[in-house]
Amino acid sequence: MHGEPAAQQTAQQTAQHTAGTVTARARADGRLPGLPLDVPSTALFTDHYELTMVQAALRAGTAHRRTVFEVFTRSLPPGRRYGVLAGTGRVLDAIENFRFDPGLLGFLRARRVVDEPTLRWLADYRFTGSVTGYPEGEVYFPGSPVLRVEGGFAECVLLETVILSILNHDSAVAAAASRMAVAAGGRPLMEMGARRTHELAAVAASRAAYLGGFDATSDLAAGFRYDIPTAGTSAHAFTLLHDTERDAFTAQIESLGRGTTLLVDTYDIAEAVRAAVALAGPELGAVRIDSGDLLLVAHRVRRQLDELGAPDTRIVVTSDLDEYAIASLAAAPVDAYGVGTRVVTGSGHPTCSMVYKLVARARGEGPDAPLEPVSKLSPGGKRTLGGAKWAARRPDAEGIAEAEVIGTGPVEPELAGHLLQVELIRDGAVTGREPLRAARERHRRARAALPLSATQLSAGEPVIPTEYRLPGR
Repeated sequence: MHGEPAAQQTAQQTAQHTAGTVTARARADGRLPGLPLDVPSTALFTDHYELTMVQAALRAGTAHRRTVFEVFTRSLPPGRRYGVLAGTGRVLDAIENFRFDPGLLGFLRARRVVDEPTLRWLADYRFTGSVTGYPEGEVYFPGSPVLRVEGGFAECVLLETVILSILNHDSAVAAAASRMAVAAGGRPLMEMGARRTHELAAVAASRAAYLGGFDATSDLAAGFRYDIPTAGTSAHAFTLLHDTERDAFTAQIESLGRGTTLLVDTYDIAEAVRAAVALAGPELGAVRIDSGDLLLVAHRVRRQLDELGAPDTRIVVTSDLDEYAIASLAAAPVDAYGVGTRVVTGSGHPTCSMVYKLVARARGEGPDAPLEPVSKLSPGGKRTLGGAKWAARRPDAEGIAEAEVIGTGPVEPELAGHLLQVELIRDGAVTGREPLRAARERHRRARAALPLSATQLSAGEPVIPTEYRLPGR
């Protein structure tokens, strides 16, 4: 996990240069960064019925009627006290690259998904509307309008599935990562879950985990695409390859330097630690423990390292960790954690149950037709609140959040300086793209501004309540 600084710098410079070259090539090909190079369009990341609705709306003359859609969740997953919005940057890329090329149109024609007039409309599809929402990395609560999409009905309804696919996945991973970062108490975290999920989901999960507070990833594709620090040294297979554990350690040290991390739990941990220090000396960077009673073993290994004259050698633990396991190691002499399955699967909650709902439509045709709220009223717990909404987070006298305020009427003067939504797309052009590190830092600030109980892993209600300012209700 620890290479030579000069080598790391050279590798990073090379990666940045290569990434710039690929980005330029991708744009020339009509592809965009943030998307796999073998997926030139996001237009089929949608559901069949989105296109049949477009066909029916075109025939009815309502396809271009001005509409407002909002993304929100009715509740947080059980045990979660706040959500983390992640994936917004990927949503912007997906909207910008939502194009129906001849191959996709041929597929739709062959399957008879829609009729020829609809295919002609799709051939010219470009999103021309506007998108506003919470900035990426911000926290959210039940009812928070994290994304608002405005434009003609047809151009907006097509985006429902791809937007929800990205935000539900990425926000679930980021929420899990955030909880793990809190539990780690400032100790470094490495995401290493690529082998536990789909290969493309793994890249998105690495991005979301980094936003949520992780420090590095083992996934080189994620490092390449999003400039996330990468780390890794060796697995048990490398030790088993050699005739003895000492031979394996010697080979790794000669290749990667004394500052490397040696995996010490292939055979006998105590013997492996003795061999590691004997071969690398006190300059040994770290030892990694991947099995056993991590709390007990970490204490034994720390004591052994100190007795062998290697007090600066760090201890890294892996082995199916989640936020609760990390918290249980808070008093252990552990210096860093590697987390795989639990972070890339949202630590038991792989979705945030976000929905994309029509909340307002024009009363007639034309750009100046007034908007009127619309909502689903059927019983069963799935009612929606109509109207395009603003959102603000009201702080107390010390700057700590005390309520999420959501409204459709005039903004109260005392809330004007605490509005959450920002412009992301205007008239079809992306205006809100930002570096991933900016979203990561925003999340750190947003989490720090929540009540202290937000850092507790025990189950409970959302850490602040949602209040509504809806005229007529």
